[in-house]
Amino acid sequence: MKRLKISIFVILTFSFLFPLCAEAKSENWYFVPTSDHSRPQGVLDEITLASLNSCYIGKDEKVVYLTFDIGYINENVIAIKDILKKQKVPAAFFILGHVAKTESTLLKEMVTDGHTICNHTYSHKDMSKIKDETTFLNELARLEQEYKKTTGYDISKYYRPPAGQFSKENLQFAKNGGYTTVFWSVAYADWDNNRQPNEKVALAKLMGRLHNGAVILLHPTSKTNAAILETFIQNLKADGYRFGDVHELTMK
Repeated sequence: MKRLKISIFVILTFSFLFPLCAEAKSENWYFVPTSDHSRPQGVLDEITLASLNSCYIGKDEKVVYLTFDIGYINENVIAIKDILKKQKVPAAFFILGHVAKTESTLLKEMVTDGHTICNHTYSHKDMSKIKDETTFLNELARLEQEYKKTTGYDISKYYRPPAGQFSKENLQFAKNGGYTTVFWSVAYADWDNNRQPNEKVALAKLMGRLHNGAVILLHPTSKTNAAILETFIQNLKADGYRFGDVHELTMK
């Protein structure tokens, strides 16, 4: 009888702990691109994401959201900033600590131009490996403090996991810290400056993956993106799309 009680205790204990282990599972964000402009499904569904103050897609209407992950500054970043200003299109820039520390003038200009500056962590580490909430939030707070110190502004409370690596536990941590986690529903391989995609191919790929409420992830350091962005924006406007502000993603 004593052994039976111990066995039952062990079973109940593992049954209780298993969901916690599942919540801490590291995952990589991905979506399955569609070829008919329908809205793609992400690795987590919209309802699950919403419960964790997270999203990857906007309203089901002709609106898109431009978002850029920015780890350093080069001439392509400046060109893209100028195109956005010329076309009067808002964007969200998810920045790292190096940018916050060294590019205060540029960041202030982005804010003046109507863009939103968001949190991509201070050091671009794999956040999915962090299992402690305080440690997780300290990484975000470090960027907040650096951005405030150099610009005088408060960073907007939107978070994007580096390389899309996350756990559900991470998303809850970010939610507890007042953040909305923003993934994406349109992207392509644009980040390697030594292997930049052909401009025509890249533009066709972006246009082909377009859909209602698209959250588009681009890297502004990309030479290809700097070359095709204005045409991409003009094509979307001609097709009847408007460019939404990232704040809309929390107002569904």
